[in-house]
Amino acid sequence: MGCMQSHAQSETPLDRFVASLANETPPIDLTGALLGVWWALRGAWQNAHDAVQNHSPECSWVHAALHREEGDHSNADYWYRLAGRPVAHDDPRTEYLAIASELLSL
Repeated sequence: MGCMQSHAQSETPLDRFVASLANETPPIDLTGALLGVWWALRGAWQNAHDAVQNHSPECSWVHAALHREEGDHSNADYWYRLAGRPVAHDDPRTEYLAIASELLSL
């Protein structure tokens, strides 16, 4: 029992976020940028894009990543500028996980 308890305590918010990707619907408490990342990691580009329309810096960052993933680099550059973020060069999944990690630590 002590082992199970220790493992549950060591689970990070990012671990819980990634585990939730196995579900058909996002966790009820996800909104904005994190909701966009969730849908992006599930491969639902349009749902992700719809979730990040409020133009906060965080949503703009996800918006940028989405357009970079689809290959629309000039549009992505615009959104990275609005987000105040450098253009990413990692694969999209790595970028989405980095975004989630940062947002979950706020």
